Amino acid sequence: MKQISVLGAGRSSSSLIRYLLNESEENGWKVRVCDRDVETARAKVANHKNGEVVEFDVFDEKEVTREVEHADLIVSMLPARMHIHVIEEAIKQKKNIVTPSYISPEVKALDQAAKDAGVLVMNELGVDPGIDHMSAMKLIEEIKSEGGKILNFESFTGGLVAPESDNNPWNYKFTWNPRNVVVAGQGGAAKFIDNGQYKYIPYNKLFRRTEFINIDGFGKFEGIANRDSLKYQSVYGLENVSTIFRGTLRRVGFARAWDVFIQLGATDDSYKMENTEEMTYRGFINSFLSYHPTDSVELKLRHYLRIEQDDILWEKLEWLGIFDTKKVGLKDATPAQVLQKILEDKWTLEPEDKDMIVMWHKLIYKNKAGEKKEVHSSMVSIGEDQTYTAMSNTVGLPVGICCKLILQGKITTTGVDMPISKVYYLPILEELKKFGISFSEKEINL
Repeated sequence: MKQISVLGAGRSSSSLIRYLLNESEENGWKVRVCDRDVETARAKVANHKNGEVVEFDVFDEKEVTREVEHADLIVSMLPARMHIHVIEEAIKQKKNIVTPSYISPEVKALDQAAKDAGVLVMNELGVDPGIDHMSAMKLIEEIKSEGGKILNFESFTGGLVAPESDNNPWNYKFTWNPRNVVVAGQGGAAKFIDNGQYKYIPYNKLFRRTEFINIDGFGKFEGIANRDSLKYQSVYGLENVSTIFRGTLRRVGFARAWDVFIQLGATDDSYKMENTEEMTYRGFINSFLSYHPTDSVELKLRHYLRIEQDDILWEKLEWLGIFDTKKVGLKDATPAQVLQKILEDKWTLEPEDKDMIVMWHKLIYKNKAGEKKEVHSSMVSIGEDQTYTAMSNTVGLPVGICCKLILQGKITTTGVDMPISKVYYLPILEELKKFGISFSEKEINL
């Protein structure tokens, strides 16, 4: 039997592990799930006869060497920063490896080594990055194959709470790593091209420059610019477009309310605060406001950020409990860590809640006859439960399908790659339809 070693049994691995085990009997696979938390891994394998659980520490070189040696194919579902050591070992042992993460400069530098070893290092194969690439490239290449010329390209993805579980004024709950939500957008200006002009949005303005998007059947969303839309211009073959913009989706009103925390400095992760263990939520907010002998924290915040008494965003702030006297209880925490703790009290999914992934592309192009057209393509996926979430399905399923194609010999490419070629995206998108992950398209005459 061929062996697949899955490194990491976290939340995003659930659907991947289930898919591989379901396919294992027909394809003659053994699925070895490796994680430091053996009980979590064991729960996901669920005593399947073709499953095996192994305690694993990625920082132990001997264990990494052992797992790569045992496997015919490695899937790294570890945090992105941990991939590099596993990838280096996979290339050394001439084993194919798949990850859902962005291609880092360190991984990209291994392209020639992977080609020399005759192995594929497949990356960016989750939802974003991943399904976004595949669905966009399918549209782009279909238009080009019919003689069309792409003029504008916009793409947005959001991990949100499903409508049936949306019961708070933020219309949001954590569906993935809370820390990534809190620090999103930091580390440089958002860069994109708009009508032939290079545009830049600094972090302190990022959540005040949004675009409204309506998705049939699901209502209105707002799009917030990703950090760097330009790097996909050449990847997608869109060097001559007048607009390229990639962003994140939230429900309307989220961005303006989130900007309150940015303007306060509450999302800063660059320094530790004093006495955070004893600090209250109310004291945390007050620490960013000037001293006044009589004014309340609420009044000072209203004055500082010019929030009117009847402003609907105030309901969002009060609902979060930021004025409560509850203790933070974290030692030597950064502002971002304290804010994350406050948010986790309110934005954590309840056991019966479901999450939702929303993706939307907009392309403007000229067809062969010179007519200007606009096409919208959207995908909405709602999770099954707290284990097989929409996030887990849209990350894990494309990874699993790619693994099957590699082991079946239907993918034979080598080097460091991402799923922007037909050999990847056509079969993966086709199989994803079986799991309800499909795109609806509509064309608009301009």
